[in-house]
This record gives sequence, C-alpha cells and structure tokens, in this order.
Amino acid sequence: VGVGPGRIVESDKLPADVRNRAMDAVDACNRRVTIGDVAGKAGLKLNEAQKALQALAADTDGFLEVSDEGDVLYVFPNNYRAKLAAKSFRLKVEPVIDKAKAAAEYSIRVLFGTALIASIVIVFTAIIAILSSKSDDDDRGRRRRSFDSGFNIFISPSDLFWYWDPYYYRRRRVQTDKMNFIESVFSFVFGEGDPNQGIEEKRWKLIGEYIASNGGVVTAEELAPYLDIDRTMSDESYVLPVLLRFDGQPEIDEEGNILYRFPSFQRTAASQRIGRKEYVGRRWADAIGGVEKIFREKKWEFSKTNMSERGMAIGLGGLNLFGVIILGAML
Repeated sequence: VGVGPGRIVESDKLPADVRNRAMDAVDACNRRVTIGDVAGKAGLKLNEAQKALQALAADTDGFLEVSDEGDVLYVFPNNYRAKLAAKSFRLKVEPVIDKAKAAAEYSIRVLFGTALIASIVIVFTAIIAILSSKSDDDDRGRRRRSFDSGFNIFISPSDLFWYWDPYYYRRRRVQTDKMNFIESVFSFVFGEGDPNQGIEEKRWKLIGEYIASNGGVVTAEELAPYLDIDRTMSDESYVLPVLLRFDGQPEIDEEGNILYRFPSFQRTAASQRIGRKEYVGRRWADAIGGVEKIFREKKWEFSKTNMSERGMAIGLGGLNLFGVIILGAML
C-alpha cells in the first residue's frame, strides 16, 4: 500500500533539536513568525529555520501570510503542538527514549552506591564472623580494644538518598553548600557533570537575539563578546561563522567603518504586530526584552570535593580493598 499525500510527517525528517528549538521560538513569538524570527530566537541557521517552519506548517495546518511590506509570515494555529503530536509517532517515542536513558544512568548510580556500601558491610561482617568462630568472648574483647584506632566514619541514612536521586546532576548545578560524605564519594567517582551542556545552543541564541535587537546591523566589536577569539588576530575574520550561519554580508558606512547586515533579521513579525517597520540600526530591544551583552562559559571542575573529602573517599576505597585482602588471606 503506497503512502498517500499528506500521510508523511515532514517534521519527523527534522533533527529533534532543530524541531524543538523552532517550536519554542514559534511559541515565544505568539505563533506568527518570519524565518528571521525563528533563526534569531532559536539560534538556528537560516536554512534550518526555513525547513523547520515549512515542515511544521505542513503538519499542523499552518499557513503563510504576506505583510504590506512584502515579508512572508508563517502563522500557526493555537493547537499546532497537539496536532503535531497526534500525527508524529516519533514525537510520542522521544520522551520515552529520554526517560529510558535517564533511567539507565540512574540505575548505574544506584548499583554503584549499593555495591560500595554493601561490599564494605559484607566484607567486614565476614571478617568478624570468622574471628568470632576462632576466638572466645575474652579474645574478641581484646582484639576489639587492640584494633580500635579511634577512626570512625559516620554515615547518615539520609546521605544514602543521594545515590538514589535521579536528578543528582541537575541539583548539583545549582547547589553550592557543602557535600555530605556519601555525596562527596559520588562526586569524586562520577564527577559533577558538564556545567556548559548546551552552551553552543545558548551562544547562537544570544547572538541571534542581539543582532535582531540592533535592527539586523552590528559591528564586529559588538559580536566579539559572544565568540571565541584568538587574541593574536588582527582582522575581523572571527565574524565569518556568524555571517555564514545567519546569511550576513559586510558593508561600509559613510565613515569607512565595516558593518555587518543581516537582511533576514530586518524582516520580523514583531514589527507587524507593533504597527511599524523596523529600519537599519534602529533598536527594538525594548519591544522584545533586553539581551545579554556578554557570553560566559562556566569553569568545569570534574569534582568540587575538597582535599579532606577526597581523602575520605580514597580512604573508603582503601578500607574496602584492605578488607577484601584480609578476608582473602583468612579464607
């Protein structure tokens, strides 16, 4: 049986990240957008934004409008997300897959935490049982006194819940207080996770929003805080990735300065809603909200444990190893 017209879900051909970012941008612009709106708001390449809008419009009964200025607007119904979810099997499966991945990571942490604590308990319980079987009560008392070094590790039962926390990494990104013992062991072994996850997406979103807030015309110096720049560079070649992504072009103003124009960002549905056309260099940041003026990466530390916490974590592992060696020698 062949697939009839309209049976193919065009949005399923899009990368999930591109589709989701485009839909978020559509929602942020009240479901009435230009290609430049979506590219700027989502940080997508212009061709990615165009393909995403065309696919979403085809799947959700969206339609095109032509403004008085000749700009093409994509308009989506209020329930376009529900319509897409009803058609797309992939959209239904993706959340299940994401939950399965999170469950797998969660299971690894649970197994590690359980095995670590259980191993120590089992090993030293076995050692005590063997010693008990070979000694009388007095001997056990003397051994207990002779081997008591005064070093104790206190583990609160509530500490164990860190191992069974499926949102561990999300909590650690915003948590700044001191770790408990079990949490420090977990951090020492597994790390804190990447604090800059999704940073490139954020970078391009900020660049797109900044260009749009300046009427589609910017200088290299304005883009520099968002880009990775080699201090030895004496030219403005670092702007090239932005020009390629957002279809920009350089031009010279009357004073001989190099400006970068992005025509797609000068055609926006926002200007239609407020009843006037935005012109080159004219700011409309007040209409869309402020834009961050600088882009910062967070310092990535594998583990935020201090020296004493690392020492305790290593000591716990050493204690477990020591117990295994002693138990092996006694068997």
